[in-house]
Amino acid sequence: MALKLYLALGLVGLAAGCSTPAEKHQASTPPSTPRTLDYYQAKADRFNSILAFPHFELTPGEIKTTLKETIAVADKSLDAIGALKPADVTFKNTVVALDDLSYEATKVSNRFNLIKETSKDASVRDAATEAIKEFQDWAVGLDYREDVYKAIKAYADKNTKLTGEDAKLLKETLRDYRRAGLELPPAQRKEVEALRKEVSRLATDFETNVTEAKKSIVFSKVELEGLPEDFLTQIKTGDNQYTVMANVTFHYIMVQENAKKEETRKKVEFEHDNLAREKNVPLLGQILKLRHTIANKLGYPTWADFQIEPKMAKTSKEATEFLQNMKTGLQPKFEAEISEFKKLKARDTGNANPSINLWDSKYYANQLLKEKYSVDAEELRAYFPYERVLDGMFKIYQQIFELKIEPIEPPFRWVEDLKMFVVSDSRTGEPMGMFYLDMFPRDGKYNHFAEFGIIEGKLLANGKYQRPTVALICNFPPPSKDKPSLLAHHEVETLFHEFGHALHAILTRAHYSRFAGTSVPGDFVEAPSQMLERWVWDKKVLDSFAAHYQDPNKKIPAATLGKLKESKLATRGNYYRRQLSFGLTDLVLHSGYKEGEDVVKISNDTTFSTFLPGPENTAYVAYFGHLMGYDAGYYGYAWADAIAADMATVFENSPGGYYDAKVGRRLRDEIYAPGSSREVEESIRKFLGRERSIKPFLKSIGIDETTSK
Repeated sequence: MALKLYLALGLVGLAAGCSTPAEKHQASTPPSTPRTLDYYQAKADRFNSILAFPHFELTPGEIKTTLKETIAVADKSLDAIGALKPADVTFKNTVVALDDLSYEATKVSNRFNLIKETSKDASVRDAATEAIKEFQDWAVGLDYREDVYKAIKAYADKNTKLTGEDAKLLKETLRDYRRAGLELPPAQRKEVEALRKEVSRLATDFETNVTEAKKSIVFSKVELEGLPEDFLTQIKTGDNQYTVMANVTFHYIMVQENAKKEETRKKVEFEHDNLAREKNVPLLGQILKLRHTIANKLGYPTWADFQIEPKMAKTSKEATEFLQNMKTGLQPKFEAEISEFKKLKARDTGNANPSINLWDSKYYANQLLKEKYSVDAEELRAYFPYERVLDGMFKIYQQIFELKIEPIEPPFRWVEDLKMFVVSDSRTGEPMGMFYLDMFPRDGKYNHFAEFGIIEGKLLANGKYQRPTVALICNFPPPSKDKPSLLAHHEVETLFHEFGHALHAILTRAHYSRFAGTSVPGDFVEAPSQMLERWVWDKKVLDSFAAHYQDPNKKIPAATLGKLKESKLATRGNYYRRQLSFGLTDLVLHSGYKEGEDVVKISNDTTFSTFLPGPENTAYVAYFGHLMGYDAGYYGYAWADAIAADMATVFENSPGGYYDAKVGRRLRDEIYAPGSSREVEESIRKFLGRERSIKPFLKSIGIDETTSK
């Protein structure tokens, strides 16, 4: 998932003849000692571009000072735009100036967001949280500067002929003013502004509560039967005492996939699905009510209709129909998979007709993988030591995209094991951007997996191009005393996915910050990264890095990978029905919520009827963080996956397959570089060389194309 904090008008939300992988790596082996920023900036100067380390505030006082100064500078710029006389307005001093000041403010808000999610100091995290609330208040208010709007409208009324990115910037700026309510009477406009500010504050609180939620569950060893000894060693906290943290993702998944005792799985599911319940259930009710009210006042029937208008789906009806059609198409496959799970559970329990519940799905999917397909997911971890996977991924992406990835010494570390790298074009030597890696869990840290934008790409007023800096914030299993961090295959998928977001951000060429990198419609943003997940299912790709941590000559057998692929297809119905349950819940909540309705009941009823029943008296929706950043947009994961499957066929049908640098360059040029500077449908069409099709997606999940739209 790519996370970005939008300000201002975005509404705060192997080719033939190529070298082999080994040869390519040899040519780009990094120096033994990481170079400094000065070295790479000297190279960037030759391309009229800039690299920058962000300054990180270290105390609550610094955060407050930066906030005050940033808003003051931005307000001064807004005043200058608002003071323009109609005869003096130009594209540069109105529309571009607005993008410029929003960009500078967003650099600070992005940094605060990262501090909020990564700082080891609770007081600094709290200060960043409060600063973000104030920032968002200011950002909402920016939309209601009538003097600024009049200046931009005065320029638009000149009907100056604009083309390309310039024309799109003006069009979308005016669209966002309309969507903010600038065409409403002043009193109604003021009311919408106040409501939006309140929603922003509450949403920040919701996200903070998700990050800070914790729940420890103590088990005896017998209760954790089936869990790997390595994992038990990590969580042992006393004599026959083992502490599972329901809020730590890999703890949760480890138990759900491996614990033989149903009561253990159910207990962990119960605690996981009640994280942040006390604080976030009432907050969510308030947020939904406010969002619905805002949408109505702006002339939209629901918040879902409002949110989806600028996306590819355009309407909530289209998004909902897409999910419902998928649900219907998946039904026979889903039922067949559940039948397989029931056979396994019947054997385990002696109950001839057992029910399959939410806490059973991961476990019996894993058992099916072991028994029917002879694949042990935990044994596969031995082939994926984190450092080797990371290095292998870098080599692959360097070859595909003609890049060079080298370590750089960060001037500041918010955690001791933080790493930083520079990405350069291997043909020209042009530095393209930088990224941080913060990869293991700790108290107070963001507890999922995401790419965070820090400094976005933008053509600056001085004619230089600011290259991006981003961060990957992940929570992979940490190394133990006698073993390195070992990843599950699905965690390798996650790493390839999230680094795809980093490349999407870093390889941008868009002139304006609102179009740069991952600033694309929410139902497309996941597609390029979802496409890259397919690399880790290819034998040639895996053999380039996947090897037993104790014996690097030992690779994953072809038969094992074949069985793994079969097992994936065998459980796709479960996987996508789970995804659809989240997407439909999100859309139901944002399609007409009325004050006083029970958000927990609505969410549970929708989820359990679409997927599987969960534990009674739980409120997973309180821990559903996507409702604050992907509100009325979770459908986008399935929507984007359909596009991703189609995009992957370009590599799969090319001479070099997943190593084809010619196709990689096309992806850079047609998808990554333009970002949203042109309509994404055009970018997809140019990359594919044809209109997009849903057939590859339907084939990949084992359903007939006639069952889905």
